[in-house]
Amino acid sequence: MTLGQPGAIAPPEDSADPGVPWHFGDPLAEQRTAARSAVVVDRSHRGVIAVPGEDRLTWLHSLTSQHMTELGDGTGTELLVLDVQGRVEHHAVVAELDGTVWLDTERERVAPLLDYLTKMVFWSKVEPRDATDELAVLTVLGPTATDVLGAAGVTAPTTPGEVLALPGGGFARRMSAPDSVDLLVPRAELDAWWTRLTDAGARPAGSWTYEALRVESLRPRLGMDTDERTIPHEVAWIGRAVHLEKGCYRGQETVARVHNLGKPPRRMLLLHLDGSQEVLPPPGSPVTAGGKVVGRVGTAVLHHELGPIALALLKRSVPVESELTAGEGEDVVSAAVDPDSVPPDTGEQPGRAALRRLRG
Repeated sequence: MTLGQPGAIAPPEDSADPGVPWHFGDPLAEQRTAARSAVVVDRSHRGVIAVPGEDRLTWLHSLTSQHMTELGDGTGTELLVLDVQGRVEHHAVVAELDGTVWLDTERERVAPLLDYLTKMVFWSKVEPRDATDELAVLTVLGPTATDVLGAAGVTAPTTPGEVLALPGGGFARRMSAPDSVDLLVPRAELDAWWTRLTDAGARPAGSWTYEALRVESLRPRLGMDTDERTIPHEVAWIGRAVHLEKGCYRGQETVARVHNLGKPPRRMLLLHLDGSQEVLPPPGSPVTAGGKVVGRVGTAVLHHELGPIALALLKRSVPVESELTAGEGEDVVSAAVDPDSVPPDTGEQPGRAALRRLRG
């Protein structure tokens, strides 16, 4: 593990990112480097599931929100597993390569996701397994990431969703929001890959940097920016992790109904927090307006340019200009919605328009 690397600072005990460096002495400078050149972040605390077998794509297609049968070799995407009411139970980032689908997700979600997948095998020719001990995630962030990877002897994927095999095992996958390249490398070679990338010019950075850029990019994290009631439309997973033109799967009725007839009850927005109190409310803290709870805080982090920011799920009815507070007890701070984070109004849903036309 890279916590033994020079300058690595361990995360706080209550961190959602245990076991990996929080920062290397100057987290804001690490963020600035990620915005201007390139950094490498150890994200090896994530879990990995491997799904080999000739039925893997059709099988996952039937169980998840994504159109998996269209996934070609050397491509990636994201998927969700929903409950019968359309609420998000699992999220995974996907890579299809050389006859295996690789799913990486939050470490604590591996066991329940693998349990669900195993129970749904029946007669399908698939063999899902926990591959966390096989592969570890490193992420290279920044506008010069491709150059750094080239100097490290890696051909970098250039378009989001492209997946390329790595020399010696594992693969590289291009991601968007934030623009980055995930390297899933043999876990036994994690430190060797870290040295290889830093020698090639990537600055060591901690999970703080990755989380700050993720929040800035409005990219949700399951369990941090979601709760047990979250549906895909609330956190912008439609289109990225949910395909709207595929066959039946558990929870599809809710997805179709909200897409065609309604609006989600909440929406994920970016909050600017009052930095004078040096307080970051923990995930799950209430957001209030006029003394009433109108949402929940997700990930809160100190950003090198924006200051203290947070993702939050707020009721759709809350005006963007509302004066808000975030947190509770001694951790309450003033908050304001970033207007640029408000999703565009897509107008009348197609189903409602059709009903209106039928009614004359």
